[in-house]
Amino acid sequence: MEQFNQLINNQLKTMEKLLLLQSEIERCQDIEKQLLQEESEAVTIQEEIQLKKQELKCIHDMFERQTEEVIRYFQQGQAAVQ
Repeated sequence: MEQFNQLINNQLKTMEKLLLLQSEIERCQDIEKQLLQEESEAVTIQEEIQLKKQELKCIHDMFERQTEEVIRYFQQGQAAVQ
């Protein structure tokens, strides 16, 4: 009976280790999943930043063209006055 109890005790210790390790693996998998999701979100944000930069450049170029047009119009008006 003593040996049977020892065997059961050993099995319970092994089961405890197994459950602990399984829990740790699940915790690590949850962290991995979260990190992959955050990485995906970071890539999406980087893509959005690039689109906004392109849009900003287009608007900046348009503003420069409009400024040049205003300057030309003003200079033409000044030349006509003289």
